[in-house]
Amino acid sequence: MPASPRTARVINDRLALDHLLREGPLTAARLKELTGLSRPTVADLVDRLTGAGLIRIVGESGADRRGPNARLYGLVAERAHLAALDVRTSGLALVVTDLLGTPLAEARLPIDGDLGTVPAVERAVSLLDATLAEAGVDELHSVCVGAPGLVDPATGELRDSTGLPGWHRRLVRALQGHRSARVLVENETNLAAVAERRHGAAQDHDTFVLLWLGHGVGAALVLDGTLRRGAGGGAGEIGFLPVPLTSSLPSATDCGGGFHSLAGAAAVHELARRHGVPVTRPRDDADGREEPASATAVRAAFEAGTAGELFLDEVADRIALGAAAVAAVLDPGCVVLAGETGEAGGEALAARVGKRLSALSPLRTDVRPTRLGGTAVLAGALLTAQEDAREAVFAT
Repeated sequence: MPASPRTARVINDRLALDHLLREGPLTAARLKELTGLSRPTVADLVDRLTGAGLIRIVGESGADRRGPNARLYGLVAERAHLAALDVRTSGLALVVTDLLGTPLAEARLPIDGDLGTVPAVERAVSLLDATLAEAGVDELHSVCVGAPGLVDPATGELRDSTGLPGWHRRLVRALQGHRSARVLVENETNLAAVAERRHGAAQDHDTFVLLWLGHGVGAALVLDGTLRRGAGGGAGEIGFLPVPLTSSLPSATDCGGGFHSLAGAAAVHELARRHGVPVTRPRDDADGREEPASATAVRAAFEAGTAGELFLDEVADRIALGAAAVAAVLDPGCVVLAGETGEAGGEALAARVGKRLSALSPLRTDVRPTRLGGTAVLAGALLTAQEDAREAVFAT
């Protein structure tokens, strides 16, 4: 059955808006080329979208050209404002942007582990308000919070998790409705995968797995272009994966004895100590947060001669065990090593893991390091907030 005229207009409008979001300002002629629509149809939708306050004339296509054909149309960026938060155990980073994702203000806040839950939440909300004031923004359309831990698919809230600060869950509740915002919550590893697919190491793959290697370990699964969270929001909890080389098995409440016991920060740091790799005090990252001892150890290994080489080889052996299990089940074709340890290891560690994985699995799997590093979670949160706002704004 052919679409009704109204449905056709909605489809055409959305198609044009999506092109303007991806490509930036365009002339009506360029919109015609990209959409495949007729000249009269494009003229109608340009008038309609301009009247709705979604697009406007932002310039001309050439210094020597004038008139209607040269007009450049762009999205009205201030139609919606967004915020993205990267919440870690020791603090948070946030950015406020317009609908196009252009940063208007950024801020970071370290939070001491001894600070109580209520004061921590109050400081975080105050920081958001101060950042909005700096950006000149009164209301937010969408906020995306990226945090460690499981997100309940039924409620969209962080679940209670041992080892994670209580202020994480309280912060999400405090943000609900704050400045009229819609609040989205997503696991940090999932957000890193969203960002790596759009801007980073997995741009050429619709199917891939991102392994997060930091204080803890986790995985994000992108299959056929879709982020898969699992029935209970726990897809990718690879820290609980039973693997060889451990002295026990994980349980429902403790990932000790699982993959975490081989590739988590504490385990990698202990491995460095056994190999005699000199590990100095963990350094602070760009957000003022202390990086895991595993990342510090991996960085030190590159300057530790034979001891460092042997250590990196064994780290790669351990990571390859988890990657091989994932490859056997999902055949992702690509594994991205992210998190602080993956970032510290870079191409050298990825090459080692790839070599070992090829010996463990008959399935061809490309192993790559993160391209976005410590910015991945915040970038993924912004993309998620932007998508949420776009769906609502473009539907008006």
